[in-house]
Amino acid sequence: QVQLVESGGGLVQPGGSLRLSCATSGFTFSRYAMSWYRQAPGKERELVAAIGSATISSDYADSVKGRFTISRDNAKNTVYLRMNSLKPEDTAVYYCNARRVWVGKQYDYWGQGTQVTVSP
Repeated sequence: QVQLVESGGGLVQPGGSLRLSCATSGFTFSRYAMSWYRQAPGKERELVAAIGSATISSDYADSVKGRFTISRDNAKNTVYLRMNSLKPEDTAVYYCNARRVWVGKQYDYWGQGTQVTVSP
């Protein structure tokens, strides 16, 4: 049974920091690219950050470059998102995603999301 469980969200003041975690099980974590998405009320889900299966490459949305850092620990089957200098516009539900394309088929798993609220 595949599980992705996010944690670490909460209420933080502008300029503050949070670290999100996504603990996974039920699939071979090291073979999957991992990503964080977010969805604000009334908006579409958007990609925030992604990291390759080998941890060498990562990519970020322009809106979070220089403030957010994605990392993974393949020994713990966990991916992280360190968020610094948070802004009110970062308020959203943050989702963890695992994706792999293998033999022409895409495997896509999602967590349930964790709420991040940035407010004075």
